[in-house]
Amino acid sequence: MAPLAEAFTLVFQPYVLMVILGSACFGMFVGAIPGLTATMATALLVPITFFMDPVPAISAIVTATAMAIFAGDIPGALLRMPGTPASAAYVEDSYRMTRSGRSEEALGAALVFSAIGGLFGTLVLVLAAPMLAEIALKFSSFEYFWLVVLGLSCAVFVSPGSVARGLISLVIGLFAATVGIDNPAGEPRYTFGVVDLLGGVEFISAMIGLFAVSEVLRAVVLRSQRPEIAPSERSGIFRSQIKNFKRYPTQIVRGSVVGTAIGALPGAGADIAAWISYAISKRFSRQKEKFGTGHVEGLVEAGAANNGAVSGAWIPALVFGIPGDSITAIVIGVLYIKGINPGPTVFLNDPQLIYSIFIVFFMANIIMLPLGWVAIKGAGTMLAIPARVLMPIILMFCIVGSFAINNSLFGVMIMLVFGILGFLMEENDIPIAPAILGLVLGPMLEQNFITSMIKADGSFLAFFERPIAAGLGIFTMLVWCLPILLMLVARRRNDRDL
Repeated sequence: MAPLAEAFTLVFQPYVLMVILGSACFGMFVGAIPGLTATMATALLVPITFFMDPVPAISAIVTATAMAIFAGDIPGALLRMPGTPASAAYVEDSYRMTRSGRSEEALGAALVFSAIGGLFGTLVLVLAAPMLAEIALKFSSFEYFWLVVLGLSCAVFVSPGSVARGLISLVIGLFAATVGIDNPAGEPRYTFGVVDLLGGVEFISAMIGLFAVSEVLRAVVLRSQRPEIAPSERSGIFRSQIKNFKRYPTQIVRGSVVGTAIGALPGAGADIAAWISYAISKRFSRQKEKFGTGHVEGLVEAGAANNGAVSGAWIPALVFGIPGDSITAIVIGVLYIKGINPGPTVFLNDPQLIYSIFIVFFMANIIMLPLGWVAIKGAGTMLAIPARVLMPIILMFCIVGSFAINNSLFGVMIMLVFGILGFLMEENDIPIAPAILGLVLGPMLEQNFITSMIKADGSFLAFFERPIAAGLGIFTMLVWCLPILLMLVARRRNDRDL
């Protein structure tokens, strides 16, 4: 117990507590701005952590990440502009709830169930990190291929509107992901001689364009048709969640478990976790037809998965020194700078540091509740700002965010091109969210497919030879076939009734 007592001493110091509070406010601010992601918040903190001891440095990153993941839901719900990629999965539901006067219920659900998912993920991190890390290490390119295909399939089947339109959007995103030289052959593709495109389409700039800039264009071009937003019901941010907690206990547990499990897979992260959890929620819901129309059930499950994945990503990072996502990759670099080598030996050589990380995770998810309440109350005033004032401010943040990624105006150009594309897609009832997932997962899909085919010497049967890969492959194919089977069953029942 001596290392645990020392960990409490290290964390509960005035300086460390001030770092945690400051990082929480910083993460909340960055996550709430469309285009400034949790990864960017972490990267911006790295230079500051050079001057800190290991415990406050890690505390700053853990707290800022947890806050930024939740804060991404704020502009998604209020303005239909998700602040982080993980928020894109359920942005339609949260925005439609805002339009019907239920913004506090939507953001309250995101806040409360993100905290619950984060606490669950931390509990798993404390109790079962070595075991889960061993399972994660068994994932090869075959398993990752099926996991990515499952994520892409979820994007098509859970998107509002027809499956065909969702597929069109997904193909657009996958095509954009093929641009550049980041492919197995290393050959320039679709660059048209533009040097800046050799690195591919910058994902964050594209996301800012598809969601934020397209919304600005819509506000300008279709001013007379702008949807009315009902006054927000003052039902209480936390009070309304008691009802959701009683109504959706299975969804809360399932989202937390799925989020933590996917987060533990190196390279997966909160984005895939949110999409798969939202898809599972819709698949097993008794009110499937309400998803995408302002239904809170998907927010509850996917919100729990978001922060569960953040905690889960630390499992392979701490146990084996393998980053679970881009954020833990940065953290591993910070630990190396501090002279600490992540991996099994850190549990023996620096147990007080590991216990300190666990304590900070619990604190970050608890402190998220009061700070999130303040953020929701403050952000609600955005709805009262006239569009002619708000939209130029949003556009300014979009330009700054796109430029800041690579300090290049080319990012701003990408943002504008995808902004026009997003506007045209929505005018033709083509959903945007699947295109975003195609951009994120496209490179991972291609890389794992090519790697697997090289390993298997061109044999497709190899994708089903490993037990986990076979299970994921069969499950993915069932997801594909299920709508057809349900349609055939419904048709047979109608024939019998006639």
